[in-house]
Amino acid sequence: MKTDRRKLLKSIGLGSVVAFSPATSFARTKKKTNFSYCLNTSTIRGQKPGLKRYIEIAAEAGYDGIEVWIEDVKQFIAGGNKADDLNGMIQQHGLRVENAIGFAPWMVADEEKSRAGFQQMEEEMELLAAIGCKRVAAPGIGAEAPVDLMLAGKRYKALLELGRKTGVMPQLEFWGAFAPFHHLGQVLMVAAVANDPDTRILPDVYHLYRGGSGFEGLKLINGNAIEIFHMNDYPGDIPREKQQDKDRVYPGDGIAPLKQIITDLKEMGGDKVLSLELFNPGYWEKDPLEVAKTGLKKMKQAVSSAS
Repeated sequence: MKTDRRKLLKSIGLGSVVAFSPATSFARTKKKTNFSYCLNTSTIRGQKPGLKRYIEIAAEAGYDGIEVWIEDVKQFIAGGNKADDLNGMIQQHGLRVENAIGFAPWMVADEEKSRAGFQQMEEEMELLAAIGCKRVAAPGIGAEAPVDLMLAGKRYKALLELGRKTGVMPQLEFWGAFAPFHHLGQVLMVAAVANDPDTRILPDVYHLYRGGSGFEGLKLINGNAIEIFHMNDYPGDIPREKQQDKDRVYPGDGIAPLKQIITDLKEMGGDKVLSLELFNPGYWEKDPLEVAKTGLKKMKQAVSSAS
């Protein structure tokens, strides 16, 4: 005698399941991802407007935040200004300091050089904390190939502990043209070795392409592991291995698969800051406010096209 399937399901407490279609019962709940927009000051640094003007331009162009270079902050302080003044100026313009770009050699294998890099990073983190910045880029500058990824992971773990101490969290960054640490696979290895809940990585459209990582690896990343994403594009008429930072163009003006990239960022969940990072000398010849506005418009168009 055959068992009645409906009765069996009810007997084990699953009777309610049959009231729904399989698609309703087992469909994934989509994660909501919010994008905000940030101006990395490299985009207009060729015009040399100065830190105060960077802030004014970012606000006037309509950005939510700004990504500063630590050397500019240090120069501002050296000019007789105070960190509190800078913090107040940023808040007055309705901006957030989303991240800072620095070059402390924390990843180097040499113990003494690494200690010096950590000391530099701690001093810079404390300065950034004073201006309200919660993140700092942590590239592999100073490292030599082949990088010991196990050691790098342990170093990054220690850097995260320093970040928790100062309140400024390091974002693990890789550069596509930097042979020792250029690939998303290396970054994911270092992040895994660190084995820390605060691990964050900082990808970049250009660097993913230039270093040969491609973009499918973004599908392996989940949730808040990416908080900052550098936005740009690259031309199709220069071989990948010969492209340089200066060749970057506005999002949408190159051949990058931006729709796929934005879609994957959405699918992984977690809020994302899209930061426009360009080094194009042609843009440096134009009005910086015009460049900032154009970049923001093109980033928003990229997001809209992926909706």
